[in-house]
Amino acid sequence: MGTVLKGGFVVELEPASVERVDLRIEGERIVARGEDLAPGPDDEVVALSGKLVFPGLVNAHHRLASVLSRGLVRPPPPSYQALLEQVRWPFENALDLDAVQVAATAGGLESIQCGTTTLFDLHASPRAVTGSLLRAARGLHEVGVRGVLSYAVTDRMGAVGREEGLEETVSFARKARGRFRGQVGAGPCFTLGDDALQGLGEALNTTGTGLHFPLAEDPLDERLSTERHGNGPVTRLLTSNLLSPRAMAAHAGHLAWADLAQVLATGTWLLHTPRSNQGLEVGYAPALKFGARASLGTDGTSPDLFAEAQAAYLRSREAGQPIDVLRYLANGHRLASQVFEAAIGPMREGALADLLVLDYLSPTPLTAETLAWHVVHGLGSRHVEAVMVDGVWRVWARRPLSVNPTVVAEQSREAAAAVWARMASS
Repeated sequence: MGTVLKGGFVVELEPASVERVDLRIEGERIVARGEDLAPGPDDEVVALSGKLVFPGLVNAHHRLASVLSRGLVRPPPPSYQALLEQVRWPFENALDLDAVQVAATAGGLESIQCGTTTLFDLHASPRAVTGSLLRAARGLHEVGVRGVLSYAVTDRMGAVGREEGLEETVSFARKARGRFRGQVGAGPCFTLGDDALQGLGEALNTTGTGLHFPLAEDPLDERLSTERHGNGPVTRLLTSNLLSPRAMAAHAGHLAWADLAQVLATGTWLLHTPRSNQGLEVGYAPALKFGARASLGTDGTSPDLFAEAQAAYLRSREAGQPIDVLRYLANGHRLASQVFEAAIGPMREGALADLLVLDYLSPTPLTAETLAWHVVHGLGSRHVEAVMVDGVWRVWARRPLSVNPTVVAEQSREAAAAVWARMASS
């Protein structure tokens, strides 16, 4: 028994195409594509009547727990370092395992309702390390989203905390199956001593995965890395052999050209987070210089990839360095395909059936030549009508099928109140 999507306009991002064809899905994969496909006797037929069939979006750098910090009232920190020390780190310290799971469910629900079917999460809960990635996976599993999870190893809580983080990230990477994969994660380079870098290298060798980490989000990373450890972050990462085609560096907004060139030469993925950069007032990352292996992430902002793509393009235009927004989105699929070792993104035979149905009534012709402009100026999460992950409908008629949004929101508010109370008492 399969599912046949009939009468929709199927979208490919790179090379761009918009074609009125049918898709047949069986199990977790697309098994046929063509005009007027004949359904089998047991097939479910979904009449799309000209709606868009769009590849499920990939959020290449997110922080699920941040959903519990939304609206947290604090005086504006005077600097990036103050932001870390007065807001971000105290918030992470206040997380417990229950809050981690609730946040994953709430953040995963928002993600899938916005059209994200795969997200890469970099997690930190220094006072609740062991089991935190498994709890995050349970939260995402409730929603049905595909997840790649890593724990942000750091020396910020001392050697014991560092070793707990290494053990957690390696343990989850070994156990992850199905819709989940694990990676080795790290905090900012200035929070990593030489022993931590060595431990990360050993973890990468053990798991065969890549490193997911923030890089030069602010000039503080370069300054404190040099002051505390004798070299800037890129030199230290290269010396420790931590950069590779499996590595993922988020932000990269404050690298000298020579350092950026060295990072690009390793094949490391660069993850652009324009809305987060704006919110933290850390400056514009030169996304046009990020090379062929660059994609988009939302970091701690709302998990809306359509909004992120629009912000990325418009900010790049403002900077006089316009990016190819379709390539940035398509690269998310390439990254996910690399990690899951399966085709994710192409609307073709053999690819995993991660897709969206968008109820978008285009006011102008929608073609391969105009697709990018519709993504930048027209399409949005408000058009997401249905979401399929691994061949299973997870959202239908704009309603999630496996969780009750009201219950999820209530649990999230309770968890947020408890986290804020712990922050206030610390």
